[in-house]
Amino acid sequence: MIDLIYHEEGVLDHPRAREVLDRYPSATLVPCSHYKEIFNPNGQNFALQKQKPSLILARKTGSLVHPVPPTYGIGGERNFYFSHLLNCLYDCRYCFLQGMFPSAHYVLFVNYEDFQDEILRLTQEPQEGESWFFSGYDCDSLAMEKSTGFVGSFLPFLSETPRARLELRTKSADTGILESKEALPNVVTAFSFTPEEIGKQLEKGVPSVDSRLRAIGRIAERGWPVGVRIDPLLDCIDFEKRYRDLFDKLFPSLPDESLHSVSLGVFRVPSSYFGRMEKLHPREPLFAGKLAKRGDSVAYRREIELERTAFCREELLKRIPASKLFQCETNLDAQPSP
Repeated sequence: MIDLIYHEEGVLDHPRAREVLDRYPSATLVPCSHYKEIFNPNGQNFALQKQKPSLILARKTGSLVHPVPPTYGIGGERNFYFSHLLNCLYDCRYCFLQGMFPSAHYVLFVNYEDFQDEILRLTQEPQEGESWFFSGYDCDSLAMEKSTGFVGSFLPFLSETPRARLELRTKSADTGILESKEALPNVVTAFSFTPEEIGKQLEKGVPSVDSRLRAIGRIAERGWPVGVRIDPLLDCIDFEKRYRDLFDKLFPSLPDESLHSVSLGVFRVPSSYFGRMEKLHPREPLFAGKLAKRGDSVAYRREIELERTAFCREELLKRIPASKLFQCETNLDAQPSP
């Protein structure tokens, strides 16, 4: 429940902002000239704010859609990300957002139509190949749908823009908006998973693996393409058993015709973010694991990364075609940027 809503001056004139306010009629409203006045100041305690985040309504200006690194993607030649929302409903201990953002408050950019205009412009450029747009980089694409109306607002646009392909990255099991709509072939709902035992320890508020599998089944039955994201890969005791058990649970439940892609990515966090994460949670065993500074990032030591990814890749290829498996390649051992 949101008790406090900050809003940029003039943003309440936007119909979407009014819709959000209608969902929280008891919330206290506080104006500000720009969302960064509330969101950006140093000295805020992310962990403390995470217990009761406020909402900030704003307009996104400047660059709205950004290219992603060339090693990130699920088969498209052109890959971009955009963020209609900053921060996530869930509280995953490994999440880089707690190191990247000074505040745990949610920032909702209400001007979806400007994002759509930019996506449309990019798809109309004279380029060959598929253009993918990833919406779950700075948030969970589905978890706050009842508050944001993001997916419901984008589906009509995407039905008329078939050259734009959208990935909804989520850990949510609340797929009602997709269950109520006709499936679109250019929208893939990609569910992130870790082994159940790890999730119980490190993913506060995230629905169980079984809950997400039931959600996948419901939207797959409606014809929606689905994806599986094993990212980040987390080293742990009984690693091989836990991840093999996870794969044994996931893939028999997924209809082959509905499975669009599976991606595999290692745990990696920019060094500056990791330092802030350690300060927030100095006793977190995850951060005391077999990690090392590699280039500009903190990640598992290279030999561990190679061993763990090789095992998972081998196990996944027993269950899915190689054409559906994508690995987020990283160059973690490059020299740090000057």
